[in-house]
Amino acid sequence: MSFVLARLLARWVLQQGWMLPVVVVIFVFATSWPLMVLAEPAGSELVQPGNYWWYFVVTAATVGYGDFSPETTAGHFVGAYVIIGGIATLTTVFTKLASRLEQAKGRRMQGMEAVRASGHTLLIGYTPGRTERIVAQLIADGVTGLVLCASDEVQVHPMPSQPVDFVRGEPTAADVLARAAVAQAGTILVDMGDDNEALAVAVTVDHANRSAHVVVTLRDMEKSELVRYVDPRIKCVQWHTPRMVTEELTSPGIAEVYSELMTAGGAGTYSVVLPESLGRLSTEKCRLALGRAFGATVLAARTDDDLVVNPSWDGDLPAGSVLYYVSPRRLTGAEIETALRGLGR
Repeated sequence: MSFVLARLLARWVLQQGWMLPVVVVIFVFATSWPLMVLAEPAGSELVQPGNYWWYFVVTAATVGYGDFSPETTAGHFVGAYVIIGGIATLTTVFTKLASRLEQAKGRRMQGMEAVRASGHTLLIGYTPGRTERIVAQLIADGVTGLVLCASDEVQVHPMPSQPVDFVRGEPTAADVLARAAVAQAGTILVDMGDDNEALAVAVTVDHANRSAHVVVTLRDMEKSELVRYVDPRIKCVQWHTPRMVTEELTSPGIAEVYSELMTAGGAGTYSVVLPESLGRLSTEKCRLALGRAFGATVLAARTDDDLVVNPSWDGDLPAGSVLYYVSPRRLTGAEIETALRGLGR
């Protein structure tokens, strides 16, 4: 077992380029011990096998606990030799470590390092300006664990100051998606340069991860039928509405709700001016009257001062305010007046 471990250690040392410091340490130890035996008086505890290795480590590391130390002048020279060898070794090691850290940082900036993440949000595709806005909105919404996978055209991390990991390469290549940890992603956005690319990436992503919430942006929403052939669970969002994209990522299914509200034949969104004759009304009364009489839901209200989305139940609306609501059909002012009067003051 020890032979196998020694072989593995030796192979790692050779592969990682640590041979020089290892050779220096072994050489200094192998030469300093016999020299110390010759320099120190017979019977010295310092040169005993159980003690010298400890003395060598603390001296070479320039710690120097002082529990063992040479007694003769020649021994002091040998000790100085150990210190110089230790300093040379440490300098080599620290230089190597700094170089490795710099190389690792460079590889991360170039998108060549594999991402170690799980349950993260993976953004596939990069468009200058647009992707930054999407990332900023996701961060503002409290989303963490963002990973950006961009094509080879993006040579370095485009958002190094943001908490976003970067992977570069062809987004349909298995090794690139593996570096982006696509199989472990919880949410995936496919936001490519054109719809054909988006469809190709969607197929690849669906094959790699069948459980993630996948959102694909399309310029031509008629192609969403093609996406449904791949997997009906994939959500398609209009490319030109980045805010809807982020809402679909953070609230799965919301894009479908928006689409239904804007489609004829289902519940629609409408507005109506409250009759002046009713005077000032409470928001609660408006909500109850429209809900009970027409199955409508108040979304927002505009007064002389401002537009208020989801107005408070205990608020008041001045005469002539505008109500925005969801309803199976458009309501007339007369219908709303009748419903409000019927509810009573």
